Parts: sequence; structure tokens; C-alpha cells
Amino acid sequence: MGLSLKVGTRQSELARRQTALVVEELGRLFPGVEFATVGIRTLGDRVQDVALAKIGDRGLFTKELEQALYGGEIDLAVHSLKDLPADLPPGLVLAGVTRREYPGDVLITPGGLSLDALPPGARVGTSSLRRRAQLLHHRPDLRLELLRGNVPTRLARLEEGGVDAVVLAFAGLLRLGLAGRPGALIPLEVCLPAPGQGALGIEARGDDRRVLEMVAALDHQPSRLAAEAERALLRTMEGGCQVPVGALARVEGDRLTLAGVVAALDGSRLVRDQIEGPAGEPGQLGADLAGRLLAMGGAGILREVRQTS
Repeated sequence: MGLSLKVGTRQSELARRQTALVVEELGRLFPGVEFATVGIRTLGDRVQDVALAKIGDRGLFTKELEQALYGGEIDLAVHSLKDLPADLPPGLVLAGVTRREYPGDVLITPGGLSLDALPPGARVGTSSLRRRAQLLHHRPDLRLELLRGNVPTRLARLEEGGVDAVVLAFAGLLRLGLAGRPGALIPLEVCLPAPGQGALGIEARGDDRRVLEMVAALDHQPSRLAAEAERALLRTMEGGCQVPVGALARVEGDRLTLAGVVAALDGSRLVRDQIEGPAGEPGQLGADLAGRLLAMGGAGILREVRQTS
């Protein structure tokens, strides 16, 4: 009898599609292994009428999957890497980082308007503090409205006229086959993405050598190094997934460039900087840039965010 492995996923259409991509690739590389997908509802999926920052800061979309890993109910879990906290629970590891898609955000409107072309006071739906803070810094006239739910739910709210625009990760739209929707990329100079956005993270038990060796075949080294730098920045700033912190690393040859930002929730203050160094030292670069951002005023901004959350 051949080897059978259980792959954990959230139950949204996007999560299942992303997991299917990973399973398809593993099946191609290891044709003798049978993979079964196990859908698991997380706290972030169950609570849809409250801002994410109000129901917790870490593991909103990952904790239940990690509990299933601990219990042996699944052998690996597929996450949107941006949802995975920078510090993993003891005994669990980031076994693989897939090749990253374009990491930025896209503004979806009925007419495909750009951010600067939105009329004054336009209602923009998002659940992300990071997006809210950076967009308000660029366009303080906009009305940012809480918009939770999966991608189809958010797009339906736009179609119903509940908001004038929604902001989504381009990679999610691409994986759902919706990248052709009327929209415009938000310039990275205006809005840096969440750490890890655009890549998938595969989590596994650290002592499961069999699974670790298989998942390593999917690991894309440039994406891994970029993610490690961005996650080190977030970790050093002691930020969970629900803080107004953005980061984006790029690897070219043996060099890594990392940009980071932290902004007040109302967009009134924003600090942003960039660092460059050896690609083989992503953790150090992330920590160094985080220290600079904190010293530039980021520490005070994050303190205020935590007091108001």
C-alpha cells in the first residue's frame, strides 16, 4: 500500500485552490504518494462581523490548522504566507515557500479606476489595517470601510453598491482566475504589501523528516529569502498579522533589498525606509530595518495602535 498524506487547508474557495496547486505539484513530483485534502474552519473564518484586530492578533487563520498538525489529523498545512505569524509554535516549521506571484494589491472598481482617479470621499472596502493606514496617508479624503469575507463576498459587496472600490491581493485574484476584473494595481510606492504576500507557506511538523524532504522540493529559494527578511522585520517589530506594517524584499543575484513601512491608522504619520545587503542574511537585514523604522517613529505609532485595538 502506498504512502498517504493529509493536507490541511482553510475552506474558502481561494484557500482550496491554493492547496490544490500545491497538491498537484507534489503529486507530479511524487506520483506514488496519495494526497487527501482536509478542510478546517479557523477562528478568522467563523467570525465575519468583527474587525480582525478586535478578535485577536496572531494565528486567526492558522491556529486550528496547527492544532490539527499537532494532533496528527493532517501531515502538512497550506497557508497564504501573509496569514502565517512570524513566530511559529514549538515543533512546527515553515517547510516550504512557493514561487511568489506579484506581491502587490489591486484596486477593483466597476470602471477600473486607479487609486488617484477615485472621486473625493470614495468608499473603499478593506479589512486590513496595513492597507487602511497607507491608503489614507496617500488619500486622506477616502472613506475606508470594514469589509470582511472571502474574495467573492467582497466583490459581491462592490457589485451591490455597498462600496465604491475594494482592495485585494493581486495573487489571490490570479489564483481564482479573476485577474481580468476591472481594476488597477496600487503602486508599491504608495502601499507596500503584507510580509509574505503573494507566496504560499507550507507548514509541517519539524520531526517529520519524510514530509520535510518532500515539501523541500517545492521551496523557491528567492521567494524563501525574501519572505525570511520580511518576516524577520515583522518579528522584530513584535507585530502580528493585524498591524499597519508592510514589507517587500527583492532578491537579485546575491543581493537582497528590503523596504518596510509602518503607518498610523488614520494615515497621519508614516515612516518608510529601505536596506540592502547580502541575500544570505535575510534575518539580519529584516531585524536591522525594523530597528531603523522603530527609531524613526515606528515604535510610537505601534504603541498607539496597540492601545486603540
